[in-house]
Amino acid sequence: MTAQPAEESAELIPRPEMTFPALRAALARVASSRLAEFQADRDSAFTAATQHASFHPIRMFQIKWATEIEIERRPALAARYRAALDAANTLDRDDPKWRAAMDACMAARDEARAAVTGG
Repeated sequence: MTAQPAEESAELIPRPEMTFPALRAALARVASSRLAEFQADRDSAFTAATQHASFHPIRMFQIKWATEIEIERRPALAARYRAALDAANTLDRDDPKWRAAMDACMAARDEARAAVTGG
């Protein structure tokens, strides 16, 4: 058995189930300032699901917010994501470091999404 690196093993909260109440409760603990955005997205997802007679918008909502929570609940991942995002937002798009920063943002998001979707 191999040990996880200490920086990756630290989690602020356990990974929540992908239900509205569990995601909302987790978000309240790791990024409470985003609760209004969560609620607005939830309302939009339900509206779209009703209009299109499809559960797809609801599933995408769940994956989006589980990914956001995954980033926030893992401090090392959140720090990597924020550093890359800050760089991407301050560098010129012509600067080669901008592309590297964008790639780092996407890698952090992909890592979080894979963790919550199992793939």
